[in-house]
Amino acid sequence: MRRLLLSLLLAAAASAHAGRPCEEKQPTPRQIEQGLNLAEATARQLDATGAQVVILARAGQDLSKYGLKWSHLGFVYRDGNVWRVMHKLNNCGTDHAALYRQGLGEFFLDRPYRYDAAFVVLKPELQQALLPVLSDNARVARFNERRYSMVAYAFGTTYQQSNQWVLETLASAAAPGVNSRSDAQAWLKTQGYQPTDLHLSTMTRLGGRLTQANIAFDDHPSARRFSSHIDTVTVDSMFAWLPRANLSEPPKTVQQ
Repeated sequence: MRRLLLSLLLAAAASAHAGRPCEEKQPTPRQIEQGLNLAEATARQLDATGAQVVILARAGQDLSKYGLKWSHLGFVYRDGNVWRVMHKLNNCGTDHAALYRQGLGEFFLDRPYRYDAAFVVLKPELQQALLPVLSDNARVARFNERRYSMVAYAFGTTYQQSNQWVLETLASAAAPGVNSRSDAQAWLKTQGYQPTDLHLSTMTRLGGRLTQANIAFDDHPSARRFSSHIDTVTVDSMFAWLPRANLSEPPKTVQQ
């Protein structure tokens, strides 16, 4: 069975470009095995929670210089006897992104920087509100914005990055009367959500904007931007806020 699963994942690797640069270099068999092992360990821990919907994070990039441990997250929900991941991925470093529904194995296939993960179990009433949304293609895309920036302003609607889509979709399920991205962001402010303040110099911002299509800063307030403060949604900020807002249990980690 393990060899069969590895063969299937090796075949999938040839076309799994979403969410990372479209490179010719493919994952090694060892990397695929590590990803599969992490997926299995994650599934076991999720099964043990008895939950229907959780938020799952991976360490796709090394963000330690910004004081961050995790880079990307998505919703994970139970579909019969299996877990499905619904998340937003940037397409090959372009200025747009799309939603993807994957298995746990695919979620950990993108050569993460570190082969461990973390998740939060959402409150039961929030799980119940989200479950039918996550399985419905139209409803799950309601708050999705195609225009993408890796550092999208947390309280702006010009762009949207992956973690921001999760946060705004969660807000729409948690609060009645949230009918737009602006509504979701207003509610998040009232609930005390605080984005991560990235300190990026002028040269860093200029270099990123000129060389990468998936980075833009023009949506950030001028006063904050010109003083090198970039407020964006991160996994770490969400994992700190969700338990504090009484929307989830504390984060749990998964290691192989």
